[in-house]
Amino acid sequence: MSKTTTYQKLIYAIGLVLSVLFIYTATSKLVQLDTFQSQLERMPYLSPYATWLTWTVPFTELVIAGLLLIEKHRTLAIYASLFLLGFFTIYITAVLQFSDSIPCSCGGVLSMLGWQDHILFNLTFMALAFCAILLIRKQNKLKLLDQDTT
Repeated sequence: MSKTTTYQKLIYAIGLVLSVLFIYTATSKLVQLDTFQSQLERMPYLSPYATWLTWTVPFTELVIAGLLLIEKHRTLAIYASLFLLGFFTIYITAVLQFSDSIPCSCGGVLSMLGWQDHILFNLTFMALAFCAILLIRKQNKLKLLDQDTT
């Protein structure tokens, strides 16, 4: 098996894991839409946008999840995953610095995590996305080298 094939399989696997994460979190939010909106309304800095975010966040997660499953769009979707997870993590960290209590609007099992665990969870998935980006770059370099030798 060539390095390119190995990279391709690893990139696909990471994309699949990220896709499952986003499908799960989006579905959890949509199933409990009223609860999700109520929690957003209680979040510092986000409350004025709660109605808009109630639909935008799960929709964005589902779009990214779908794009992760399409090879042509996987690279873009991995970057989008890294950005979205990074944004969530930075927001959580910032709010924890300035607020005593914030509700978790994650949905499902993830809402049971403590904030430190949640940050660690996000960082783990961000690391996966970052690894996929490195693999994509290596794969692209190998493809360029293969083209130069032919």
